[in-house]
Amino acid sequence: MYVTVVGTGYVGLVVGAGLADFGLQVTCVDIQREKIENLARGETTIYEPGLQELVAKNLKAGRLSFSHNLEQAVERSLVVFLTVPTDAGPDGRPDLTALFHVGEQLASAIAEYKVIVVKSTVPVGTARKLETHIREHQSQPVPFDIVSNPEFLREGSALETFLRPNRVVLGHSSEYALAIVRDIYRPLYLIETPFVITDNETAELIKYAANSFLATKISYMNELATLCDALGCDVHVVAKAMGLDPRIGSKFLHPGPGFGGSCLPKDTQALVNMAADQGVEMRIVNAAIRANEEQSGRIVEKLRAHLGSLRNKQIAVLGLAFKSNTDDVRQSPAIHICRELLAGGAKIRAHDPVANSKAMVELGTEGMSYHSSPYEAAEGAVAVTVLTEWNDFRNLALERMKALMSGNLLVDARNIYEPSRAKALGFQYVGVGRGSTREVTSEVEKPVVLSLNPS
Repeated sequence: MYVTVVGTGYVGLVVGAGLADFGLQVTCVDIQREKIENLARGETTIYEPGLQELVAKNLKAGRLSFSHNLEQAVERSLVVFLTVPTDAGPDGRPDLTALFHVGEQLASAIAEYKVIVVKSTVPVGTARKLETHIREHQSQPVPFDIVSNPEFLREGSALETFLRPNRVVLGHSSEYALAIVRDIYRPLYLIETPFVITDNETAELIKYAANSFLATKISYMNELATLCDALGCDVHVVAKAMGLDPRIGSKFLHPGPGFGGSCLPKDTQALVNMAADQGVEMRIVNAAIRANEEQSGRIVEKLRAHLGSLRNKQIAVLGLAFKSNTDDVRQSPAIHICRELLAGGAKIRAHDPVANSKAMVELGTEGMSYHSSPYEAAEGAVAVTVLTEWNDFRNLALERMKALMSGNLLVDARNIYEPSRAKALGFQYVGVGRGSTREVTSEVEKPVVLSLNPS
């Protein structure tokens, strides 16, 4: 089967390479000619573990190609995946301009029946509006159907979540179109992936509902961590005990500097706005958004509380991407924290394994210096703060780092170090919810297994 993927951003490139790996003939289309030329040479434009290798593999096998000619790609394809950006507009609502513009192009390009699959994250009702929009722009009626297939990619492990997802959601109004898309995902049936089959509107809402719930768990744990700091409790032991309850689960119970990236911030706000348009107030999600907005400020206050004035203080920042294994700095808590530190007069020595260049676009160079290693960033710094949980940072030689610093403050916003070890090395250790007012000694014992057979 031939398919077209419109858009070669983060989602489009992963989807295109993944579908090609399923054995389909895939053409990825984008209006940026230079980008298409680079991709055709196997040069990916985003950092995602394993993606460049998967693109190169399927280019070599002849299953993946790149083009800026949408009409030509659509002509030979039965299915067209739409992965164009739907970033938040000035009012916080998703901007659907690119999606409807592609719809107009499809209206001209479709000469026979097609299935249009919307993978972009869109508000409820968009599939129906897009269908109407395409029909209004057709010079003559040509049949097509729209299937809603929201993506649930996790940056940093996007290939894993596409090739081995925990579920696939398909919203439709045509059994024929559904059968075609299910055939595309046939390899996932072999690994018993659950499929949720529903209507377009429900499928569209599922994406927002899932992301907003995850964001709420993160904000809850961050507020709980603040309480743990005040009470002198260890949030990690609290989280461990909570996670042992299967009704709660252990995922997303880790406090930190707040959630960021291209999905959770915009999807939570979009859900709140969608609800408001229907006269419904999403109080819990609203509270999660507010708590997240305050979280980066709490990290800055931890630094200010121990350093006093931030003015002219050299502070090493480790991690600029919003999470590990990505170079994405969109809505990154680390970027927000750097801006607050700069506003306080601090001088920042920053390092990220892959996101330095993208962070430089956001933060500039005034008061900022970017370094190739965490040790170089730590030279002469009065404090080091860890803002992204890169594995590189988990195994740092803390003795070496402390020797390079002019101070001894370690603000561990990701709680990746053991407080006792950091303190033993001479650091003034500050975590998130690690019992800052007193020493906390707790452990979770493994169950004791008793033998019923006498020896």
